[in-house]
Amino acid sequence: MSEDDQAGAPEPGASHSAQAPSLAHLKSATIREPGLDDRGSVFYAAIEMTRMPMILTDPRQPDNPIVFANRAFQDLTGYTQAELVGRNCRFLQGPETSRETVAELREAVAERRAIATEILNYKRDGSPFWNGIFIGPVFDEAGEIVYFFASQLDVTRRRVSEQAFRQAQKMEAIGQLTAGLAHDFNNLLQVVSGNLELARGSVTGERAQRQLANAAGAAERGAKLTKQLLSFARKARLEPRPLNLNALVLNLAEVAESTLGSSVSVRLDLTPRLPAVTLDRTNLEMALLNVLINARDAMPAGGTVTISTASVHLNGNGKARGLPPGDYVALRVRDEGEGMAPHVAARATEPFFSTKGPGKGTGLGLAMAHGFVQQSRGRLEIESRPHTGGSGGGTIITMLFPAGIDPAAEEEPAERKAVLRRGDETVLVVEDSDDVRALAREYLESLGYQVLSARDGEEALDILERGGRIDLLFSDIVMPGSINGLILAERAQRMRPDLPVLLTTGYNEDLVAEGPATPTMDVLGKPYRKAELADRIRAALDRGARAMPAPGEPHHG
Repeated sequence: MSEDDQAGAPEPGASHSAQAPSLAHLKSATIREPGLDDRGSVFYAAIEMTRMPMILTDPRQPDNPIVFANRAFQDLTGYTQAELVGRNCRFLQGPETSRETVAELREAVAERRAIATEILNYKRDGSPFWNGIFIGPVFDEAGEIVYFFASQLDVTRRRVSEQAFRQAQKMEAIGQLTAGLAHDFNNLLQVVSGNLELARGSVTGERAQRQLANAAGAAERGAKLTKQLLSFARKARLEPRPLNLNALVLNLAEVAESTLGSSVSVRLDLTPRLPAVTLDRTNLEMALLNVLINARDAMPAGGTVTISTASVHLNGNGKARGLPPGDYVALRVRDEGEGMAPHVAARATEPFFSTKGPGKGTGLGLAMAHGFVQQSRGRLEIESRPHTGGSGGGTIITMLFPAGIDPAAEEEPAERKAVLRRGDETVLVVEDSDDVRALAREYLESLGYQVLSARDGEEALDILERGGRIDLLFSDIVMPGSINGLILAERAQRMRPDLPVLLTTGYNEDLVAEGPATPTMDVLGKPYRKAELADRIRAALDRGARAMPAPGEPHHG
């Protein structure tokens, strides 16, 4: 028995200590008969019957080729013994194999030492798999190396699970960061856009009006950007209602054709009699347009974009896709573009990740669509094949949404009233930003309302406790201190059960995304315009008056 064998064998009668497994595991071995001709032993039978893939390579031959591969290794890779023997293991490597890991393996082989690592290999059919590999040298009695032994283990499922977990953690952290930034940015945009609106009403010069209009347009684009950030972070407040997906696509087709340009043709493949989907129309249209714009950019020379719908039933395969079993409606966009490599497709839904180059995109389109679909209890899937010389490429973006029970006719959105709705009630404005609070006061006073103001929840409760007339509480949700807008609204309505509440925020927490808990509360997103505030203030007052009339108080329709 060799020294290595003696080191690995426990003493007769010795107890199996905690160190026994590491002592029993050999990092090298010594053999007396290096030949592979005798294959009739029980040990050879065990090697052939085990489910652990194993190979031997011969470093004495040029390029260290495989000289033996058991049946489990053939099953793992899809290659036969004849296809394996005589080839270096590197033929199992592919485009996504880590060069650093390959270098580590080569260094260990050159130094004739053991190594354990994990590497991305490819099977005979081209499919990748993560290979947990252990390699150790085998010596003869003279100390000369005769073989390298390698055992394998398919660890793909564990690696994919770990990668998905890390990706989910990273996306959640990015989502929290972007949502927080969007909140602060929306407060700034509220001040900028609000004061621009007031300035445009008091300036008469054509040049000044044009300059203010340009500034207002930039503020609107900033507001759209924050909406995309909030959609990615799944913090946008949605207003879902039953939609006919086919009707929505048909209505959007004309807009899509003008947006994509003359070099891109739009083809529709719509499945009739689709179940209804309950979604936020505006966010769905924005998500679809973002996906279409990405498809256009992937086809610089032009091509065809196909928008299709279909009914999908998920049964046992639902869990693998992160969705409960049931019926879904699929909205797909297929392009004939350049396609994406797997490592690019894996990052395609990250915010600000873009391959378009500087100035050609924010990198938020797919991130926004992904966030909206997830918030709508659906799933966004990406299938992409890079364009190669031998075959065309392309990308398919699929948005899966839970299906309703019956088909639904889509309601047309009501037209906005152009006339500002006014009133003379008293409104308590609670806002921690001095600039936003001053703007809200100026808006409301110009509409005829009496305004009281508070910097935080504590100050607002003090005003309410004084007992003066207050017809509506208009409060920001996210405020410093222990009393945010939701807590303030709850305490205010305990003190004054008849008091209607209108909340506002530039950032909706998960509990707000589902909507307020009582019928006398509503939420207005920032940045808001004067007309929006006028409508929502009037609606909140009228709804509160109808639900809980106060005798002797004036009513404004």
